[in-house]
Amino acid sequence: MLETVGEVEGRLADMGLELPPPPRPIGNYLPAVQVGNILYVSGTLGTVRDENDEDIMPIAGKLGGDLTIEQGYESAKLMALNHLALMKKVIGDLDRIERIIKMVGYVNSAPGFTEAHLVLNGASDLYVELFGEARGKHARAALFQNELGLDAPIEAEMTVQIKDG
Repeated sequence: MLETVGEVEGRLADMGLELPPPPRPIGNYLPAVQVGNILYVSGTLGTVRDENDEDIMPIAGKLGGDLTIEQGYESAKLMALNHLALMKKVIGDLDRIERIIKMVGYVNSAPGFTEAHLVLNGASDLYVELFGEARGKHARAALFQNELGLDAPIEAEMTVQIKDG
């Protein structure tokens, strides 16, 4: 079966990006659940798949300690691509995304780090560039965490509106 590339994935390609394989859950939960026309995407990290088909963390550590804002921004961008891959797995076609509603992000922060909002912009900027202001700009919370699993710099969950059909 040939897989078609829709408008959203075409825009990703124009941006020099592609969807990764969806990350595997690291616990007993579903990566995303659709209820009516709302899709709830579980907390997702900025992982990539390595040559052994394992999900790995290419950027790890604490913002304001081990990592710069720029590294956190890149990790958030990877995380956003993982969100998109999970969404596609559940809804089949990213063109069905009506609106990014909300993102709640958790930033692994060293003491004194106060720039979580700049780190999360890595994901938010990607969504706005990909979907435009009307569909991609979303409500957001940027929360500071003392630790995150797997020493991830960032984790976020999403709420997304899906078009009927």
